[in-house]
Amino acid sequence: MSPFFQKLPVFAMTAAENSAIDPVSPGNLSSGASPRVDQWHAVTAGFLGWTLDAFDFFVLIFLVDTLAAQFHVTKAAIIWTLTATLATRPVGAVVFGMLADRYGRRRPLMANVVFFSILELACGFAPNYTVFLILRTFFGIGMGGEWGVGASLAMESAPRKWRGMLSGVIQCGYNVGYILAAVAARFVLPAWGWRAMFWIGGAPALLALYIRMRVPESEAWKQNRVPTFGAIAKSAVSHWKLFCYLAALMTLMMFLSHGTQDLYPDFLKSTRHFTPASVAYTAMLYSVGTILGGVWIAHLSERFGRRRSMVAALFLTLTAIPAWAFGSSVPLLIAGAFILQAGVGGAWGIIPAHLNELSPDSVRGLVPGLAYQLGILFAAGTNSIEYALRDRLGYGRALATFELATITLLMVIISFGPEQKGKSFIRE
Repeated sequence: MSPFFQKLPVFAMTAAENSAIDPVSPGNLSSGASPRVDQWHAVTAGFLGWTLDAFDFFVLIFLVDTLAAQFHVTKAAIIWTLTATLATRPVGAVVFGMLADRYGRRRPLMANVVFFSILELACGFAPNYTVFLILRTFFGIGMGGEWGVGASLAMESAPRKWRGMLSGVIQCGYNVGYILAAVAARFVLPAWGWRAMFWIGGAPALLALYIRMRVPESEAWKQNRVPTFGAIAKSAVSHWKLFCYLAALMTLMMFLSHGTQDLYPDFLKSTRHFTPASVAYTAMLYSVGTILGGVWIAHLSERFGRRRSMVAALFLTLTAIPAWAFGSSVPLLIAGAFILQAGVGGAWGIIPAHLNELSPDSVRGLVPGLAYQLGILFAAGTNSIEYALRDRLGYGRALATFELATITLLMVIISFGPEQKGKSFIRE
C-alpha cells in the first residue's frame, strides 16, 4: 500500500490528536502530512473550476465546421473566435487576481465561476456571428480569472510533500474538460444540436455553491494579505524581472498546448479523413495520455525537481512528433498523439506548483494567473499561425515545424530558469 493511503486513518483520530494537525494550521499546511478534508475541498474546487472552464472553451473546437455553416462564415472566422477568447484572458487574470489578493481566494473564485458560466450559456442563444464573437470575447475574461485564483487556493492549501502530485491533478482538469467536450461532441451534438453544447456549459455555476459551503479561505492569504489595490500593484511591479521570465515561460507553454491540441481534430478530419465520431474518440484517448502524464511526471518532480522533470517531459513530446504529425496509419497516429500529449501533460502538470512557488507571497493570486494569461495573449495567434502555415507547408509539416521550434526554446528557458521547489507559503 502506498504511503498516501497508509496515512488516511488520520481522519479517525481523537479530537486531541486532530487538533495537533488541524487542517488549517500552519504546521499542517506546510508539512508532508497527507491532505486533510478541508485541503481536499480546496483542491477539488480548483480542479473542478479548471475542468468546467476548459470544457466551455474546448466545446468550440469540435464545432468549427458546424458554426461556420450556421453563421455563414468561413472556418477561419470561427477559429478567430478562439483567438479572441485567448486574447482577453489577461483582463480576467488582472481583475480576479487582484480581487483574490485583496479579499481572499473564495469569493472571487465564486464570482468568476458564475460569470463564465452565464456567458457560456448565452453563447447557445447567439443569433448571428457578431453576437457569438462578442460573447466568446467576454467569455475569455472569465476563463482568464479562474486559473490564477483556483490554482493559488489549491497550492496554498496542499501540503508541500503532495504539492507536485496535486499540481498535476489541478492542471489535468484542463484535459478532463477536453475529454468532456469530446464526449459532448459525440453524443450531445448529434442528438440535440450545437446550441445544447453551450447550454450544458452553464451548469458550472453550481460549483459556486460547493465553494461557499465546503472550501475554507487560504491561511497563506490571511498571513500575507495586502491592504490596498495600490499595494498589490506596487508589489507586483517590484518583481518585474521574475514576472517577465514567467510570462515568457507561459507564452512558450501556450504554444506547446494550444499548438498541439486546438487544430488537431481539424487536422485529422481534413487530411486523414477521420469521421467526427473517430475524431471524438481519438481526442478522448490522447487526453487520457495527457492526464496520466500530467499527474505522474508532476509527482516525480517532488523527487527530481521541477525544471528537470519538465525538460524530461518535453523530450518525450519531441520523440512523438513524427508519429503524431506524419503517422502512416491510424494506429500510429493515435499512438503518436497519446505519447505526445503525455509529454505535454507532464510539463504542464508541474506549472501550478512551479508558478506559485516562484511567485511573491503578497501577490500569489495575481502574478501566477497574470503570467499564465499573458502567455495566452502573446500566443493568441497560435491557431491562426498554424492554419496559415498549413497553406505553405501542408497541415502535418506546419504542426510539426511549429512545435519543434517551441519545444527547443522551452527546454532552454526552463533549464536556465529559477526553481523554488518545496517553498513554504506560510509562516510557521
